[in-house]
Amino acid sequence: MTTNRDDFSCINLNGNMPDNLKNAVVAIGNFDGVHRGHQSVLALTKNIAESENLPAVVMTFEPHPRNYFTPDKPVFRLTSPSMKANILNAFGLDGNVIVDFDQALANTTAEDFVSHILVERLNARHVVTGYNFHFGKARQGTPDFLQEAGERFEFGVTTVPSFGDEGGQPVSSSRIRAALGEGKVGDAASLLGYRWNIAGMVREGKKLGRTLGFPTANIELPENTQLTHGIYAVRVRREDGSFHDGVASYGRRPTFDNGAVLFETFLFNFDDDLYGEILTISLFGFLRSEEKFSSSKALIKQMNKDKTEARLLLSEVNPLSALDGVLNFG
Repeated sequence: MTTNRDDFSCINLNGNMPDNLKNAVVAIGNFDGVHRGHQSVLALTKNIAESENLPAVVMTFEPHPRNYFTPDKPVFRLTSPSMKANILNAFGLDGNVIVDFDQALANTTAEDFVSHILVERLNARHVVTGYNFHFGKARQGTPDFLQEAGERFEFGVTTVPSFGDEGGQPVSSSRIRAALGEGKVGDAASLLGYRWNIAGMVREGKKLGRTLGFPTANIELPENTQLTHGIYAVRVRREDGSFHDGVASYGRRPTFDNGAVLFETFLFNFDDDLYGEILTISLFGFLRSEEKFSSSKALIKQMNKDKTEARLLLSEVNPLSALDGVLNFG
C-alpha cells in the first residue's frame, strides 16, 4: 500500500548525508515518470529493505543525463525533480538522493562511482537497478560489473528484468512521451500506473477567459513539453491538499491571439484567487483538439459542451492503482 511519509528525505549528494539514508537498499536510475517499469524496481527495493529492516532509498540524477550530453536537444521530462520526489514519497520510499550530473560525474569511472558514492557516501547494503542500467565514464558500469563490485565491497546487487505491459511491450518513458504527444492520456496513464500530472505557478494573464465567463488559472509549461494542444478533463490539487475538478486548454488560443503556449484551467464551482499558487494538475481525459472559432459566441458554446463532457468523465473515474489514489484522489 502506498502512503505519504512525513519523514521522507530528499537531499543532494553534495550535502550532509542524514543517517536515515545510510546503510540502505538503494535503487539507482533516472526514473523519469516513475512508470510501472520503474515501480517494479521500487517495489523490489522496498521488499528487500523491509525483509532486512533497512531504509529504502532512490538515487536519481539531475539534470537528466540526456540534457547534459545534448543540451541543444533537451528531453521532454515527464516529472520535474520535485514531482518525482513527491511520487517516490507516495510510493512509500524513505528518501531520494539526488546526484548532480555534471562534468565531474560524467568523468567518474564506474569503479570510483561504486567506491566513492555507493560505498563511502551511502554505505549501501544492497543496490537494485533495471536490466539496462549503465553508469560511469563511457557507460563502463554494466549489470555484470555491478554484481562483481558488490561481491568485492560486500553489498548485495539485484538486477530487475524488463517490465512489459498487458500486450507484452516494454513499458518506457519514451512510449509515454509519444502517447502524450498524441493526446492519448489514457494510454499514458496505463503505462504510468497513475494519471500524468503537471505543476506550475499560476500567473496573471490577459483575463480572456473571464470575459467569456470561464476564468482560468494560467500556467506556463517548459518549452520542450510535447503534450498535444487541446482540451482536457483535469483534476487540480492545491497547496493546501484540496482537490478540484475542471476543464483545461493547452495551446495558443487561436480564436484570439495565437500567442504564447499556456495551460489554462477552469475549475468548476470555484472563485478563489489562485495567483502565485503552485497547482498540480492531473490529466484524466483528452476531449478534443485546439481549434479556431469564427466568433466568441461559437467558442463559448463549445466551451459549455467541453465543461459538460469533462464533468461527466470526471464523475465516473476511479483510482488506477494505490499510487493513483494517493496522488489524484487524496
